[in-house]
Amino acid sequence: MLSRFMSGSIRNLDREYNCTVRLLDDTEYTCTIQRDAKGQYLFDIICHHLNLLEKDYFGIRYVDPDKQRHWLEGPKSISKQMKSQPPFTMCLRVKFYPPDPAALKEEITRYLVFLQIKRDLYHGRLLCKTSDAALLAAYILQAEIGNYDPGKHPEGYSSKFQFFPKHSEKLERRIADIHKTELVGQSPESAELNFLRKAQILETYGVDPHPCKDVSGNPAFLAFTPFGFVVLQGNKRVHFLKWNEVTKLKFEGKTFHIYANQKEEKKIILTYFAPTPEACKHLWKCGVENQAFYKLDKSSQVRTVSSSNLFFKGSRFRYSGRVAKEVMEQSAKIKREPPEIHRAGLVPSRSCPSITHGPRLTSVPRTRRRAVHISIMEGLESLRDSAHSTPVRSVSHGDSFMPRSRMSTEASSGSGERVISDENYSPSDSVLPTPVAEHSMELAVSRQVNGAPCSIEEEKESEAGTPSTGEFGEVGPDGRVLMSGLGAGVGLSSLSEAEQVNKFVLSVLRLLLVTIGLLFVLLLLLIILTESDLDIAFLRDIRQTPEFEQFHYEYFCPLRRWFACKLRWVGGLLINDK
Repeated sequence: MLSRFMSGSIRNLDREYNCTVRLLDDTEYTCTIQRDAKGQYLFDIICHHLNLLEKDYFGIRYVDPDKQRHWLEGPKSISKQMKSQPPFTMCLRVKFYPPDPAALKEEITRYLVFLQIKRDLYHGRLLCKTSDAALLAAYILQAEIGNYDPGKHPEGYSSKFQFFPKHSEKLERRIADIHKTELVGQSPESAELNFLRKAQILETYGVDPHPCKDVSGNPAFLAFTPFGFVVLQGNKRVHFLKWNEVTKLKFEGKTFHIYANQKEEKKIILTYFAPTPEACKHLWKCGVENQAFYKLDKSSQVRTVSSSNLFFKGSRFRYSGRVAKEVMEQSAKIKREPPEIHRAGLVPSRSCPSITHGPRLTSVPRTRRRAVHISIMEGLESLRDSAHSTPVRSVSHGDSFMPRSRMSTEASSGSGERVISDENYSPSDSVLPTPVAEHSMELAVSRQVNGAPCSIEEEKESEAGTPSTGEFGEVGPDGRVLMSGLGAGVGLSSLSEAEQVNKFVLSVLRLLLVTIGLLFVLLLLLIILTESDLDIAFLRDIRQTPEFEQFHYEYFCPLRRWFACKLRWVGGLLINDK
């Protein structure tokens, strides 16, 4: 009896494992699930824990042992997607950024999006001009510590928070001035709402940077936003394609292609190279999901997409879930009492930790640090684990998704170059899980020059980082980046002649092999049919031809006798062995 109970308990343990999901407020939720549980089951558990109904904007992200990021797919088994052994650790992140986050139905959803964008700001994914940065940081201060109080907030109190990868004392003073004078009286809800309204009109809102190189070898960041596909180099946006202009996304190995039709039937092809084939496949899947989410009117229009033109070659993937229009329609039907929100209050969140500014670290009273406050080394670990995904939005079902200010901006900018910030776009911390084999030394040097901390642990992590500022161009006297080789590296349908010839030869060889294979299969099928007893007119005519009779008696019959002899010999060996 006891042995049966023990064996049953062991079998149950084998069928279950623990999953830990790090939430946007940096708390962790651990649950026990069955080994065959689907990704959607875990996602539903987390949304139920958060009391979240507008859940289609979010997803669960994990990092495999090769430091490659992935989104957990709902229809597939969790254990089959993970390349490591349980227990598993994952992160809840915004997967599809709302085109207008201020218009979300429930406050709990807006709060979670606020936490994500605050994380983006800290990790350098949301880049903006200095004036916009000061206002965004002031909104965060107002939401987290309330109104300015001289008794509680001494001189330099804004330096106790780090809102960006690096910032100057002048910027800190500007943040404090805005917080003291312009935001008095705003509740946390109002400050978060104003923060979202300001963030969603920025050029890099919703950007999840994928490090790549163009055909000239220049570093670039590819991203999918709620308004289209963008390419960022230096401090400029060098390409922007609306979702109704993108016709196809394709990848082969490390090579990623974007096909698009622009004005006046102008067809273009953008070609970029990812660090690894796995990173390229992740980039392609993100693009397929985001394009389907924002471009289609109904989820029933979603089709399985292939990464290759040939049906038997390449990867196949299908987005599973509702599209943006359906999500907004479903959100409008929500009718319930607003759920209670537990904000961080006076404590800086883990994504915006208390000073990590080097010497200023000791100026923070220990009593004001969070119970789970992370050290510098742990903070570097959190940078790696905080990698998130970014969403995209379509224009096909109308420009009603796009705010008016954003519509006018995109209409005037077109697809040309556009300065997005005073500084170089280099969100190295946000893409650490995507391995890049080169440039680790340049990244460490650039961090020291910029005044950011560069510890031994950071140097180790930087091996998986992304290209540094120096690779984009030189820095001028005014601190702006002087772009080098932008014109040569845009990748507009400009594969070199040698690459084009190689691709053509490979295509011809593939076509030849496929043709030979099909002819061989058809020949075998014809032989089987003609040698069968089927009494069909055209087969009977074939059998009566002299050529077929010669083939039958001189080749087919001897081959058949040889096979029969070999089968009898094998059968005899098997019988003798018994």
